[in-house]
Amino acid sequence: MNKKIFIASDHAGYEMKTKLNEYFNSFIDLGTNSFDSVDYPDFAHKLTKEVLKNKKNVGILICGTGVGMSIAANRDPKIRAALAFNSKIAELVRQHNDANILVLPGRFIDIHEAIKCVDNFLKTKFEGGRHQKRINKI
Repeated sequence: MNKKIFIASDHAGYEMKTKLNEYFNSFIDLGTNSFDSVDYPDFAHKLTKEVLKNKKNVGILICGTGVGMSIAANRDPKIRAALAFNSKIAELVRQHNDANILVLPGRFIDIHEAIKCVDNFLKTKFEGGRHQKRINKI
């Protein structure tokens, strides 16, 4: 089964999600599809269910601060959703934490930094080694 990349947002992340979809043109979009107010946990849970279907799958979640989506997504012990506010953090959450979901703060970074975050997240591999024993303790 091939790796799938899912993306979802609440209303506060909708604009950034739309721009990321236009730029990358390879994500499976799970909503929301407007600026109308929605509850972020609904979209976090929808995306985590899809990520968990295949160990290779990854996801991108976006809300205003990124905190709500992070909390909601991390309810499942097999999810490692990591909030990144710059491209170096996005690289390190993959490299050191084996994050399978990148969370972006839609109201606090611009689209150029968000694109760099997503790019680093998708191209960086988990380093393993000393980091694996830490992941095993989660």
